[in-house]
Amino acid sequence: MTDANFESMLVVGCGNMAGAMIEGWLAAGFDPARFTLVDPARAVGPRGLPIRKDLPETGDFDAILLAFKPQQLADVAPTIVPLANGGTTVFSLLAGVELATLTERFPGAGALVRVMPNLAAALGKAPVALAQQGLDAAGCDAAQALFAPLGTPEWIGEDAFDLVTALAGSGPAFVYRFIDALGAGATRLGLDETQARALALAMVEGAAALAAQSEHSPGTLADMVASKGGVTRAGLDILDEGEALSLLVTRCLRAARDRSAEMARESR
Repeated sequence: MTDANFESMLVVGCGNMAGAMIEGWLAAGFDPARFTLVDPARAVGPRGLPIRKDLPETGDFDAILLAFKPQQLADVAPTIVPLANGGTTVFSLLAGVELATLTERFPGAGALVRVMPNLAAALGKAPVALAQQGLDAAGCDAAQALFAPLGTPEWIGEDAFDLVTALAGSGPAFVYRFIDALGAGATRLGLDETQARALALAMVEGAAALAAQSEHSPGTLADMVASKGGVTRAGLDILDEGEALSLLVTRCLRAARDRSAEMARESR
């Protein structure tokens, strides 16, 4: 077990997701000195933070954040093992890599935590799914406090992690596709492309903000907008016919969930 407060974090890999998390932490007032960034492909991190090309040979880190590609785990893990001791919690962003696999790769680590945020972490608005092994109650509280500035951290069972990855991790890409489709549809029907894109984006931003604050469910809000025989109802009838949208989204989430599970098998 570990009772660390995660004041010193080694970040291995500094791509889009890790960069968004660092940006969110810095925006929340975290001391930049708290982070040691390593990425052989980059020289400068968020807000000009320096990035090392190689791992430090020694170091007393409370936390190590794995933020490289899952396919690199077998090659990279042995180089990290000497730094992952009993006082270190290893946080993993590696999609599909299970706690059991992390345990095999980092047997000396004090605790292991799977983390699934999304790019809205930079704005402090990401859902952050967490699943852990080895943390005591105080450690869980410390981990939740660590990720709170990035959005809404929530502990879930690992058996649901593939689906949560599809929903909360991959979900923004699906929403962006829908925004793009709204703009493209309006353009096809005659609206200026720039105006269509701006209106679609502003509409989705406002709708999401209202849904987040409303006492009503999104489904109820949709029905509240659509009066019988009206303009909105005509459009909703297309999405609702044969549960077209619901079934399409279910297929989308299933494909992403199943790929996450497949990646778990590949990483074992």
